[in-house]
Amino acid sequence: MRNENGGRRVVVTGLGIISPLGLEVDKFWNNLISGKSGVSRIEHFDVEKIASRIAAQIKDFKPEDYIDFKQARRMDRFAQFAVAAASDAIKDSGLKIDPVNEDKIGVLIGSGVGGLATLEQQHEKLLSKGADKVSPFVIPMMICNMAAAQVSIISGAKGPVGTTTTACAAGSNAIGDAFEIIKRGDAEIMIAGGSEAAITPLGMAGFSNMQALSSRNDEPEKASRPFDKDRDGFVMGEGCGILILEELKSALKRDARIYCEIFGYGLSGEAYHITALEESGVNAARCMKNCLNEGEIKLEEVDYINAHGTATPLNDAIETAAIKRCFGEYAYNINISSTKSMVGHCLGASGAIEAVSVVLTIINDTIPPTINLDNPDEKCDLNYTAKVSQKREVNMAISNSMGFGGHNVTLGFKKYL
Repeated sequence: MRNENGGRRVVVTGLGIISPLGLEVDKFWNNLISGKSGVSRIEHFDVEKIASRIAAQIKDFKPEDYIDFKQARRMDRFAQFAVAAASDAIKDSGLKIDPVNEDKIGVLIGSGVGGLATLEQQHEKLLSKGADKVSPFVIPMMICNMAAAQVSIISGAKGPVGTTTTACAAGSNAIGDAFEIIKRGDAEIMIAGGSEAAITPLGMAGFSNMQALSSRNDEPEKASRPFDKDRDGFVMGEGCGILILEELKSALKRDARIYCEIFGYGLSGEAYHITALEESGVNAARCMKNCLNEGEIKLEEVDYINAHGTATPLNDAIETAAIKRCFGEYAYNINISSTKSMVGHCLGASGAIEAVSVVLTIINDTIPPTINLDNPDEKCDLNYTAKVSQKREVNMAISNSMGFGGHNVTLGFKKYL
């Protein structure tokens, strides 16, 4: 699909972030371009029987700073993150939601696993104290749609409200679907992103027993090593990223600050394996091409790629192959980085947090680094912006997400002109 659909263009007019590198956009960005790691040892539950004992945790989040205390108690942490980040994004955009526009503003927030902590805690209560002690709020706290629902309720947005649950691609799918909703005229503004809070005993044990997580427990800050020869798995993260997407005429009418424009949304499926990508990278390459085609963007116009870059042995090599397959020799001229080297892999929130970082990359003409890239894998021979950030004019950028089950997403952003 191309932007010919009624000539409706979609821009970004607000940002909100809750991340291991900060709870405000400016702090997040400054830590990101400084190459700061948000990874540390887990201390709030027993990890001695779990091989991976580290994560990119958010330690200074207080829900009562954003939400009424009674309401906050009835939300899982992932929904609290979403309400907080959405509130900040709405404020950042200068958006006022009232009876005049409430039905033209929607919410779409992805989550891979939803209220995992609530499920674990209430299941433990069921086993230890009996069924009558299980909270009546367990279901509306744990289900994945509650991040979007709570944001809708608190903000008053009554347009399209929904959730994507495509694992690690959920946040990117939410932003892409919101982009398409605005393009086809079903909303003027969408509050879109992803939220996750899965640093729990079950979440850590499950991924660790899959041998998907890094076990570099003695050096937490050096554990997330995308594209490095010594990478041994991803580091679990948590957080939320929210973008305010807006139809251009709406943004101009209210004199909103425009960060950048979204030009494309690529999708493809692997039809291959429940957790692995097909090794040639052909499907991920097709996803990137679909995104570029929608925006009628030439390969040589792309300046930056925010890679999925999980630091797992297979993913990084296959994504590199996919970028080469898509861009050919020009791939070597593109700056690439994996911000997961600093914020960890935030599962369903990862694509949304990375979308926030891409918008800031375009605004600031600065490429965030891939930290811990000390010994590049010979299969990973592109420019991953190793160790330190780089100044470069960024007019066009794409962001890749790849979810368990074979869900590939590419989002395309460009400078607003």
